[in-house]
Amino acid sequence: MTRGLLDTGIDVLCGIDFNPSCKKTYERNNHKYLQKDICQFTPEELLSEFPQIANRDELLLVGCAPCQPFSVLRREKIDDWGNIIPHKSVNLLMEFGRFVKALHPAHVLVENVPGLKKKGVEVLDAFKSMLSENGYLYDERVVYAKDYGVPQNRRRYVLIASRRFKPSIPQATHGKDRLPYCTVRQAIAGYPPLVAGGEDTSIPNHKCANLSPLLLERIKNTPHDGGSRTDWPENLVLKCHKGFGGHTDVYGRMKWDEPSPTLTVKCFSISNGRFGHPEQDRAISLREAAALQTFPDNYVFEGSMQEIGRQIGNAVPVLLAKIMGKYILGNSNER
Repeated sequence: MTRGLLDTGIDVLCGIDFNPSCKKTYERNNHKYLQKDICQFTPEELLSEFPQIANRDELLLVGCAPCQPFSVLRREKIDDWGNIIPHKSVNLLMEFGRFVKALHPAHVLVENVPGLKKKGVEVLDAFKSMLSENGYLYDERVVYAKDYGVPQNRRRYVLIASRRFKPSIPQATHGKDRLPYCTVRQAIAGYPPLVAGGEDTSIPNHKCANLSPLLLERIKNTPHDGGSRTDWPENLVLKCHKGFGGHTDVYGRMKWDEPSPTLTVKCFSISNGRFGHPEQDRAISLREAAALQTFPDNYVFEGSMQEIGRQIGNAVPVLLAKIMGKYILGNSNER
């Protein structure tokens, strides 16, 4: 999100998150990183750090609360009485709302998974009520990132609110009767080839996971350009998949001339989704995953493979953030 906003010319003062593994990446590529738990942090402390944000007619607050409580991939935890145990992050949108209410910025941008409108409907309704009570107009929509030029089939919930203009989520630019979708080929075909476990240090983060001999044999038996585990000979099929027709994306290859599937925090692992390279016998590299999220090659990720995968998989596609930021910036002078 930050990279996309910076690319529009918006002056991002800082990012706030309690995860220490993101700090080096964020500060290397963006700006100051405040490692804070938003549940313990206060608007007064933020004002003390950045007194210039008291000029509220120039302030944009952006909230990307953790999506895990509202994801369709999340398995509900049940207590001994059969009740769903709320995820610890379920109220973080309202913690962000506490900053909106106190600082009263000119504009607000929220991004999350589409499931926020279902699993998180009570939290979302409370947040939207707070916006209305504080003089904001807003628009919301579940958008497809591929409809905005991102080479990835990723659905996201977006809300734009403002005290200065009536927002409308920007219209799609790609798809039927518009520009053609951007594809995996356009995003990653230019990177040097790798073998499983290999790295090309001439390009930052162009490194892929190693594969056991058995997994290597499986990917070799997965047809190029969209093949899946359903194409394997019987001796390579996992016991849990025999007689089971679901989860066919795991161990699959991406298709060259379509947008990629949604990237997750395990996007470097062929056993966690359709994250196999379209023709090379390996998973996509971290750099290729970043390219599918529209990060430029000079955006360098820091940390272990697992930490970098989490940073990439959890990210807002840079291009999508840029489009939303450009829209807000272009309308910020309206009354």
